[in-house]
Amino acid sequence: METTLIAPVGDQIHRRGNVLTKAVSAFLMLLTGWRFEGQLPNLRKFVLIVAPHTSNWDFPVGVMAMFALGIRGTFLGKDTLFKPPFGFIFRWLGGVPVDRFSKNNVVDQTIALFKARDQMILAISPEGTRKVIERWRTGFYWVAVGAKVPIVPVAFDFPRKRYIIHAPQEMTGDPERDIAHLRSFFRASQAYRPAWYVE
Repeated sequence: METTLIAPVGDQIHRRGNVLTKAVSAFLMLLTGWRFEGQLPNLRKFVLIVAPHTSNWDFPVGVMAMFALGIRGTFLGKDTLFKPPFGFIFRWLGGVPVDRFSKNNVVDQTIALFKARDQMILAISPEGTRKVIERWRTGFYWVAVGAKVPIVPVAFDFPRKRYIIHAPQEMTGDPERDIAHLRSFFRASQAYRPAWYVE
């Protein structure tokens, strides 16, 4: 698959940034050697899953990709992250606080967010942690099913410094089959710490 410094982005995708942020992020891409394989689907709403998630480096590498593409991603964080003095940074980056102890659970809150917005890219790690786990958490899956949006798998390939963007996947409502299919897009060899990712 051909690699590009900046992958093309369609006109339906939620955008952000300006000439300066794109120039800075393109310079960082050049400096670090990261490239894109594939491109995002030209859709107004989707869930973007990123794996393998084994390092704190995943977040800054993901932010660099977001600004290089000029897209507005949304991610979920516990509400305490959004308190002063640094909470505004997470909001500016696209973070949305979630109350894990609310009557409405996080999946319901996120589905409501999708329904309330005209455009939305929810970026999330299906592992939900950097620790070694056998099974993915399923919240992202039920959000996609409930919001009736596809899931776009994106692998962070650290050894080759590639963001590998796969085609959007429609969910059938069968979580065992669908999640097994989604997991097939990722490899332990792509991880920053391969021993921490279970295929």
